[in-house]
Amino acid sequence: MNPLDGLRADRRRFLELAGLGAIAFAGSGLLAGCGDAKTTNGPGTTGKDQLKALLPSYVEASNAIKPDIASVQGSNGFFSDAVFLAYPASPVTTATGIPGKGGTYVATTPLWGAIPGTSGNSYYEAVNKALGANVKIQPSDGTNYEKVLPTLFAGDKLPDWIQIPSWNMPKLGFADAVGKFADLGPYLSGDLVKAYPNLAAIPTSAWQCCIWNGKLYGLPVYYGGATFNGMPFYRKDIFDKAGINADEIDSPDKLAALGKELTNANAGQWAFGDMYGYINHMFKFPADPNRWTIDADGKILHRYETPGHLEALNWQNKLATAGYIHPDALADKSQDAKQRFWSGKEVISGDGPGAWTGDDSSSGKAANPTYNRQAFKIFAADGKPEVLMNPSAGMYSFLNGKLSADQIKEALAIANYLAAPYGSAEWLTINFGVDGVDYKMTDGNPVLTEKGSKEVATTYQFLITPLTPTTVKGGDVQATKDYAAWQGDMVKYAVKPAFYGMNVTEPAQYAKLVQPMEDTIKDVRYGRKPVSAYEEALKSWKAQGGDQLRAFYEDIRQKYGTGQ
Repeated sequence: MNPLDGLRADRRRFLELAGLGAIAFAGSGLLAGCGDAKTTNGPGTTGKDQLKALLPSYVEASNAIKPDIASVQGSNGFFSDAVFLAYPASPVTTATGIPGKGGTYVATTPLWGAIPGTSGNSYYEAVNKALGANVKIQPSDGTNYEKVLPTLFAGDKLPDWIQIPSWNMPKLGFADAVGKFADLGPYLSGDLVKAYPNLAAIPTSAWQCCIWNGKLYGLPVYYGGATFNGMPFYRKDIFDKAGINADEIDSPDKLAALGKELTNANAGQWAFGDMYGYINHMFKFPADPNRWTIDADGKILHRYETPGHLEALNWQNKLATAGYIHPDALADKSQDAKQRFWSGKEVISGDGPGAWTGDDSSSGKAANPTYNRQAFKIFAADGKPEVLMNPSAGMYSFLNGKLSADQIKEALAIANYLAAPYGSAEWLTINFGVDGVDYKMTDGNPVLTEKGSKEVATTYQFLITPLTPTTVKGGDVQATKDYAAWQGDMVKYAVKPAFYGMNVTEPAQYAKLVQPMEDTIKDVRYGRKPVSAYEEALKSWKAQGGDQLRAFYEDIRQKYGTGQ
């Protein structure tokens, strides 16, 4: 599954800690996170006074467009996406002149999906013409990207511009590897960023994620006000036909009770898909990228150890053994999960928030004209709902440290164009290409043509993005409104998990602990083994290093806090 489905707009906050108790910001002593800048220097935070010299100034865009549905302020500083139902009839222009000076830059990005050809690609040609430079995009299979990156670093074959997701950084030893990239501070820190208005309009919290070792290295990609893993969806059309009111489902027990009612194996319909990755908020245990929590007694617990995680495994194990989960889901055929949901073979299925779009509606209605995806309102087993937020900005791009000062300035001017906000002429070019060739305006929104669907891919966007709103996709305005209403309610329950804004690199010796646990979890959640098998595996995890890993995090807590 494309991780962008589960990681909408907002991304990872990044703190690189290398080695037991050793802070990766060696020399500077700067502890950088990605939360809102504070005015004091408490444990685990970087004070605003420390960051002032590094962070670009924030200047709100003077020509910002008013959204159709305003952002909702949630709890703990989180907020929902602004929503636009139609593209402005007269898009604004945010970049003056042509940004590039004819330079050529090779850019490597991940891509989850078919990699388009470059020969005769009108989209690439149009964007590069607008940029005034030849940015040679070299997409690499996103599912294999973690294997591509180490070879580029080890062989000193880094391109001029590269995108690196935060989840690929630990294996790169990023606290050291980041030194291969250009320090952008001399070009962007403080008021220097005002030379690039679209970069200046990027929120401070996103730039905070881009600091390593006391220097501003990164350009933020996909960030926003509230990011989370996903949620359980249901087929409202099937619920309506069965006379089920989803608003009455307010506990895991009530949800599980639908298993019998909605499963008819002879008719090819099962109540559930694999729910495990999307029920953490019901049972209150942290899910990736968050793994640790602090219990009522102040003890640090890995999610493996939490009572909620055990309850969740028990819950799904019962569904699996009762025959209420689709057999293909139990066979780990996740690549077909969307198709099973679209066709109604699974009535309730977990997915990322990016799945709730008009494009999804089109795919679903192709399988069944009555298709209607909806999400359950947030609920929890203890009746006290909460949603653990993921950090801000989890993807970043970097410029090669071998570039000259003039090349860096040209690349940043290009980045300024790429960061043009929704509602601008530049945004249309970056995201859709040429009007009438790659896309056509349909009901007020750009829709890719057949040619565009083959040539336009998420590539330039992986180099830098503006604050990303929720927009209409596939022409389905109602799907957009439905998601906006759900997200606006969800942010009321948003909370910061333990070590929020602190992406910790664990000592390498603990990596071996993960796979045996994950294999056992899979066996239990698929009903192949009883829950007792997990309890035994947990004992081994603790004895073989889990308790030592907890001590590692306790040391971090004592020195730097928990980021909450």
